[in-house]
Amino acid sequence: MYYAKNYTTKWHDTDAEGRMRPSVLLMYMQETANLQCRDYNMDLDRLHYDEGLGFLLTRLMLRVDAPLGAYEDIEVRTWCCESKGMTFFRCFSVHRGDEQVALAVSHWALMDLRARRLVRVRDFNREFPMGDMPDEATLPRRVRIPAAFAMDTVGTRKIVYSDLDYNRHMNNTKYPDMICDFLPDMTGMRVGTLSLSYVREAAYGDELTVCRTAVEGAENTYLLRTVRPDGEVCLEAEVGLVGHA
Repeated sequence: MYYAKNYTTKWHDTDAEGRMRPSVLLMYMQETANLQCRDYNMDLDRLHYDEGLGFLLTRLMLRVDAPLGAYEDIEVRTWCCESKGMTFFRCFSVHRGDEQVALAVSHWALMDLRARRLVRVRDFNREFPMGDMPDEATLPRRVRIPAAFAMDTVGTRKIVYSDLDYNRHMNNTKYPDMICDFLPDMTGMRVGTLSLSYVREAAYGDELTVCRTAVEGAENTYLLRTVRPDGEVCLEAEVGLVGHA
């Protein structure tokens, strides 16, 4: 079972080559999940302010099969899968007519913001209808970069007010654009696969160091890491670029 919303893409969703930016794709996905939460009486603002609970994205595996442009009609679907431990699984797909153009699996943690502890799945007694987990073999691998892995520093990125969510941390939908900003020239290319591992929050005012390396034996594929001033890793990512269709 899935929950779906229809949208018309916007001109401002697109990049210099008229293709939807991956951060915008992630925003459409998460907006659909937010609307499902609202419709099931789990409005995220109410959970946050009244109950002191917040969902935190910890991993995302995204595959983009075809580019989207401006003023296209799309349907975004989301569904939850059987979860366990402290990990809540949520899936997404994006459709243009009969064509599936994107698929994603995300992992979430639920934080008790007042006690500063994670909430187990079994202790959160509000559930959505469940669907099946996609074949993860068709998705990009979960990224894990060894701590001692050699990477080049390619720049810094300060966290500014426009990056923030209501936790005053960088909103997770901002990261894909930041990653693209630190890739080699993307002219004629687009993101085909993206695997994100959110390790630590990036707070207002932090200046992140961004590191990158090409994946040996995989053309147009890169590993990236962002590091806080205290040395803690914020994000690890693997991104694969493909030529425009």
